[in-house]
Formats: sequence, C-alpha cells, structure tokens
Amino acid sequence: MKKKENRGIRKKRYLLPILVICLLITLRLLLPFVVKNYVNNVLADLPGYYGQVSDIDISIYRGAYVIHDLFLNKIDAGSQVPFIDLEKTDISIEWSALFKGKVVSEIVMSRPQFIYVFEDHQNEKAVDPDLEDWTKALTDLVPIDINNLKIVRGKAAFVQLNAEPNIDLYLNEIELNATNLRNVVRTENELPSQINATAVSIGQGTFKLEGKMDLVKQIPDMDISFSLQEASAKALNDFTNHYAGIDFVDGNLNVFSEMAIANGYLTGYVKPLLKDLKLVDPEQDKFLNILWEGFVGFFKFILKNKGNNTLATKVPLQGDLNHVETKVWPTIWNVFKNGWVKAFKGVIDNDVNFEDAEKGAKNTK
Repeated sequence: MKKKENRGIRKKRYLLPILVICLLITLRLLLPFVVKNYVNNVLADLPGYYGQVSDIDISIYRGAYVIHDLFLNKIDAGSQVPFIDLEKTDISIEWSALFKGKVVSEIVMSRPQFIYVFEDHQNEKAVDPDLEDWTKALTDLVPIDINNLKIVRGKAAFVQLNAEPNIDLYLNEIELNATNLRNVVRTENELPSQINATAVSIGQGTFKLEGKMDLVKQIPDMDISFSLQEASAKALNDFTNHYAGIDFVDGNLNVFSEMAIANGYLTGYVKPLLKDLKLVDPEQDKFLNILWEGFVGFFKFILKNKGNNTLATKVPLQGDLNHVETKVWPTIWNVFKNGWVKAFKGVIDNDVNFEDAEKGAKNTK
C-alpha cells in the first residue's frame, strides 16, 4: 500500500510542473492572436481612420513583438492608397536602458510608407486634435515610452491624383535614426536627443537632415538643419506645369534650411536655389503661355546671379509656432541681393542656433 501511495504522490509531484509547462506553451501560442486583436482594436477605435495588421510575431526572450503589414487610411478617403503602410515594425525593450533605471522601448520600422494623397485630405474640417489624432494610435501600440527610433528604406510622398498627369513628389530610401528621445542618458545639454536622416528625392536629389531635440517637453525644443541638393528641375515638371504652367528642360533645385525652436518660439530660414535653369519653349499658338514664359524669363534674367547662374532667395522665418511669420520684404530683398549683390552659397549657412530661439522666446514674453 505504501508503494502505491508513494507512486501516487510522485505522480502528483510531476503533474503540477507539467500543467504549468502546458499552460505556458498554450499562452505562448495564444499570445500573438491576443496582441493582434489588441492592435486591431486600437486601430478600429481611432475616429476618422481605419486600419488593420496582417500578422504579429512574439519574441519573448527579446521582450519584443513584430507587427507585419500595418496600414492606416482615412474613412472618407476617395483613393485606396493607404495613408500609412508599415511593412514591418519591430518593437522591443531597450535592455541597455534598464541598467540606467528606465523601462523604455526601441522601434525599427522597415520599408514604412507615408503617402499624403491631396484629394483624401483637401476637404478636412477643423477638428479637436485629441479626437482625431492618428499619431496617438501608433503610440498606443507601444506599451512603454519610445526612446530610440530607426527607419530603414522608408518613403514619404505627396500625391495629387486629379492632376494630369498625376503629381508625385517623394523622398525614397529614407534612413532615419533618432536616439535618446526620452532622455535616458542624462547630459548637461539642453537638447539631449539626436536625429539624423538621409534620403533620395524626386529628381535624384540628395536629402540630409541632422539636429538635436528635447521631446520630453510638451512643445519640443529643437535645433535642426536640412538640405536638398542637385534635384533635377525636370522631375518637377508635373508639379510646376499644373500650378504655374512652367516646364523645365534643364537645371537643378537646391534647398538649404536651419530652424531652432525654444519654448514655442521658432527662428530660422529656408534658402531655395535654382541653378542652370532652362525653360521649355511654349507652343507658338498659345499666346498666354508665351506671355507667361516671357514674364518668367524676364525675372530670371533680372534676378539670377550672373556669376554662377543661380536664381535664389533666403526666406527668414520667426515667431510663435501658432503664428509663424514669413518676412515679405527681406525675402524680396534677398532675391535681388542674390542677383546683383552677392550670390548665396549652396551650403547651410550655420547662422541659426538654439540660443537665437531662446532669446526670441524671452523677448516675446
């Protein structure tokens, strides 16, 4: 009898661990379906938008989950082009931050696409941003604060489908890296977060962005610069012809900019340069086109710099973020200054810094 009782006790001793293991295996198998259901519910509850994910992978040992093929679009959109299309999004715990006493996450987005279709958004009405904010849906997918963000081979585009031909302005091959967004690594710097990005624009231009930020504040502070160089002007013909009746046969577009924001006050500039431009000759039977081309040609002659054949200006920006001002007369003066006084250099000027924005914020109080 005692032997039978001992065998029964041993069976019960092993039964509990076996049940626990079976339960864990079952939970592990069910977890992707539970997370997928959660993600789809978050997307379904977003006012004004609809979205879905196709699959979820769970990696317990990394403390991560991977979202496959997430898309988001406006409910009243006329097109079927997703506003956001994320091929693969890897969301994981940043283990290195745990040693600093912070529980934060890092996200790697592979081949994300952000497509703004003009017709889908042109009839938008002013809404409470708290009631219709698609960015909130994406952040709700991450249960903890995001500290590092990486984008691999992304795309951003502005598309107008009703134009003939269609307008498609885009940045391809976006590589972005933003670190220390939640200020996990404590430094003496006022702007603890770093951001760097590169891309290839329409017309095979080279886009670069770099800067520092403080996203912990309600209105983020930042000091950034970006440039677009050697983009073919011909690639812009669909856009310029539709809105201004201008076609280019040669030349390139360059844009340089610096912007700083401190306590809600912005200061900076945008400097566009058009170099070696040549316009397409209008058809002789289109009298209005001839007049327009002549008008543009006249101002190109007056305003372009004769030394390096550039048409350029420098547009200063400053003011409260809710009332950003573009200074009209300095912009006009800068156009003539480039043509007859001194050519603008095709580089970032490095004459805007974070301290300028801080001084401007103090002066507005």
